[in-house]
Amino acid sequence: MSKYQASKAIVRSYFDAMENASPETVTDVLQEFTSEDYLWRGVYPFREQHGAATVAETIWTPLMRSLTRMQRRQDIFIAGTNEFNDEQWVMSMGNFMGLFDEDWLGIRHTRKVANLRYAEFNCVENGKITQTGLFIDIIGLMVQAGSYPLPPSTGVYFNYPGPRTHDGLLFEDAAQEESAATLALVNEMVDDLIALNESGSMGCPPEVLERTWAKDMIWYGPAGVGATYTIPRYQEQHQLPFRNNLADKRFVGHICRFAEGNFACFFGWPNLSNTPLGGWLGLPGGNVNAVMQVVDVYRREGDKLAENWVFIDIPYWLQQQGLDVLDRTQKIVNPS
Repeated sequence: MSKYQASKAIVRSYFDAMENASPETVTDVLQEFTSEDYLWRGVYPFREQHGAATVAETIWTPLMRSLTRMQRRQDIFIAGTNEFNDEQWVMSMGNFMGLFDEDWLGIRHTRKVANLRYAEFNCVENGKITQTGLFIDIIGLMVQAGSYPLPPSTGVYFNYPGPRTHDGLLFEDAAQEESAATLALVNEMVDDLIALNESGSMGCPPEVLERTWAKDMIWYGPAGVGATYTIPRYQEQHQLPFRNNLADKRFVGHICRFAEGNFACFFGWPNLSNTPLGGWLGLPGGNVNAVMQVVDVYRREGDKLAENWVFIDIPYWLQQQGLDVLDRTQKIVNPS
């Protein structure tokens, strides 16, 4: 059996069981597939949760009651060994699709089809899922519900596609040499950005990006920022507004980073910290240094990175600065 087949099989069985679960049975599914010391990490307002019963009660039961007949529509499915230790992780990225039939987190329901972007990391040890990192784009759901809480974005948000090559579901293990090449390229890119931050530079010369990125790169950012295409437009519509309007940028680290085949991914808890000067997201600055939880998923093409799907827990970043977009939205557009 290939190196990651057992871990992939456990996670795929877990996904199947979750899709067939109901709000009443989801606790049983979680207890079957997760360890007794199960640790769940996720976006604001959930943050860290411990144990199957708590995770079911806090996250999955309310979501399943709200987004009914929910399907997991995967675009990427990969596994690998965490670069920082010997853990095996499985990452799935795509959309949870369902009917938005009940209010959720203060967002008014629409009774229409909704897509909730997700990236989910599961650590498998001794036949059980011991850790999960689940990142969802809540602001993206707010867009679909007609309650977008921020000024106009520099990029454009839409229902993002999966890989252009349509080969992101690696149910069979990829060649190790391809995985190693992808991880090396991602690490080179990360090192370039760390060096840029440590230099104190607020901008970024395009030639720095061109070392590791394809000229026709596609960057799929979170709702609030949006997507952009090509290095010049990426710099104009995301990177330079981000770099020029956030000071004290410091890389903190990653919980998990791995690659399989032409794909790679990571998430941190947190990834970085920064202080807004004003301008990013169209919002004023302040004196609050805030941390960011970020997911990046990459596709390599040849010796360059071609596509990048990004999740940023923007509601948590804003909450640290005194703006709770979920609470504010509920009070204005969906008061109880």
